[in-house]
Amino acid sequence: MRPIKIFLCDFTYDTVTLSVDGFPLNVGYIASYAKMKFKEKVEIHLFKYIEKLEEALETSIPDVIGFANYAWNRQINKEISRIFLEKNKNGLVVWGGPNFPADVKSQESFFKKFPQVDIYVPIEGEIGFSNIIKEIFTLPSFDLIRKNILTKSVPGCIVKSDDGKLNFSFSTERIKSLDEIPSPYLTGILDEFFDERLVPMIQTNRGCPFSCTFCVDGSDSVNKINQFSTQRVDEELNYIAKHVPNNQHNLHISDLNFGMYTRDVEVCDSINNIQEKYGYPHFVKITSGKNNPEKIGKAIKKLGNTTSMSLSVQSLNDQILSNIKRDNISSEKLVQLGPALKNEGLDTVCDVILGLPGETYDTAIQTIKDVLNANIDWINIWTLMLLDGSELNTPKEREKWNLKSKFRIIPRDFVKFKSGKVVMEIEEVGIGTNALSFNDYVELRLFSLIIKIISATPCYRSIFKFIKFYDVKIFDLAFSMLKNTNLSSKKLQIFFEEFKQYTIDELWDSEAELIEHYQNPLEYEKLLNGSVGQNVAFYFHAIAISDHMSDFTDFIIQNSRILLENHTIDDFNSQLNSIEQYCKGSCENIFGEDRLKSNPEFIFDYDILTWMNTGVTASLNSFKLDQKSKIKFSLTQEQYDVLEDKLNIFGHNKIGKSQSVNWVPQHLFWRKPLLQNNKGSRSAGSSLDK
Repeated sequence: MRPIKIFLCDFTYDTVTLSVDGFPLNVGYIASYAKMKFKEKVEIHLFKYIEKLEEALETSIPDVIGFANYAWNRQINKEISRIFLEKNKNGLVVWGGPNFPADVKSQESFFKKFPQVDIYVPIEGEIGFSNIIKEIFTLPSFDLIRKNILTKSVPGCIVKSDDGKLNFSFSTERIKSLDEIPSPYLTGILDEFFDERLVPMIQTNRGCPFSCTFCVDGSDSVNKINQFSTQRVDEELNYIAKHVPNNQHNLHISDLNFGMYTRDVEVCDSINNIQEKYGYPHFVKITSGKNNPEKIGKAIKKLGNTTSMSLSVQSLNDQILSNIKRDNISSEKLVQLGPALKNEGLDTVCDVILGLPGETYDTAIQTIKDVLNANIDWINIWTLMLLDGSELNTPKEREKWNLKSKFRIIPRDFVKFKSGKVVMEIEEVGIGTNALSFNDYVELRLFSLIIKIISATPCYRSIFKFIKFYDVKIFDLAFSMLKNTNLSSKKLQIFFEEFKQYTIDELWDSEAELIEHYQNPLEYEKLLNGSVGQNVAFYFHAIAISDHMSDFTDFIIQNSRILLENHTIDDFNSQLNSIEQYCKGSCENIFGEDRLKSNPEFIFDYDILTWMNTGVTASLNSFKLDQKSKIKFSLTQEQYDVLEDKLNIFGHNKIGKSQSVNWVPQHLFWRKPLLQNNKGSRSAGSSLDK
């Protein structure tokens, strides 16, 4: 008997740029496990790109096709499943992954919404998928696959019979010693994906001990942590470093709580070793743990400015945390860790979710205030996603909290087939409750953009330090900017209004209405040119730092003046002028093709570089120079190359810039100050370098 031919797909869209750029590690695990179990009896091919799968289906039809199901690829999975079944009426369609409803009634609705799905493998996929293959091998002929398998109960799977009835055979069996799964890297299964576009991804453990209701990983079935050995992880890291192309500088660790476990320090040691040996990676993207902040801090310190610590607090309101079953996480301790890490020269990122159950305008503002005043470097304020598989998206919870929702396109996730049909991914998001109006939601979204810009721009720390000396908080400055947008330049006022309009226009009442709208060729063209369908916050952040930093700096200085108007400050205007020049020099032309050559220079009355490197809060007036100094702001070749490599992958346009902002380490974005003297230039070693 010939081998069973299997296609396993973890799709990314790349119509305008890559939407999901990680390796297909998930289906790699399933493939390597199945190959271990069945050896030459199975022929398995992995697919990341839609076009390659289309081409393969023209010449080679598999017996079984499997899809990793996430919120960002389910519609393309549905379309490819339909195409496959037209070509192989006896074939089997298997989906698996976390974005699957948690309650039985919603699961039944899921199968009706995606009628092409024959079998769903919930939770972890290796065992369940292998059980399907095992059942196929009991058949006398592969021609009988569909007729026979859909009448059976398969352990760890939900099977839909031809009459639509669901056969549930749940299993809590998980692989405890993860080294039992052969490495898809070390076995060469993932070699083809070192293609100068995709980011290598590793996993060191599985599971999550927390029960957050908004998250698909909050299920009791995966609350026990299982691990790969540190030796296995080290071998994979070295394999990746040897095979990664020269233009790829990033690594993604897909653990849900990295740094929370003692062994994570050993993983960081392995990363340090390959950095010294291979000069890779420049940036490690992680999701930090939610408890044990001391352990997390120790791991993050190992990686230095290679990464940043994500303080996923979501809210600092005790009642809201209780509402989402997150009251076993010490958010306050996480936030308190931020300044300590910052004193080590390390970046910190804080995540907040807008519109959680029980959220009001005032509670959202208070959380933002507490986080900002904790001196966190970068704050992400996310819109609540209502995900299949999360407890919050069950009918009971939605009704309990009276969640109001809309639908929007997932950024960059769309494609037009040769038939002319447009396929796109859609997410449902929370835009209010009885306690939070839609107008409040829009204003808070604008506030989140302002905060993103000022908190993610290192040179603005000079402004924060200046106002802090006079007991003015960062929150006061950000809130003043929100309430005084009318005082900004005309260009910025238009920018702010466009952002609010984009925030409103991206939302639709139904999925069907949205899908129908973009079947129109003229409307689809808007998706292609980027005028719609973007991550609005990332898109406008990229526009701001690319096109509006001079005006934005003027605006932040203007609001600083307003907040300090009651203070008597010697040489007030001169000091703010030095800070303004420092900011503008650092931010100028960071995306331009000529950015290596256009190096602005300014004359300073104050030793702003020494002042910035002074750890304590100090008056800038104490750093007045006897003789003026000149500072040139320039980029290094490394900075240029790292950003250029990302722009070459994502595109030299606003869409590409919005993607690059998330993958280039912040310390590599901004110009470095170089003190000029009669003997030439010397690096000032300012805190901007950190």
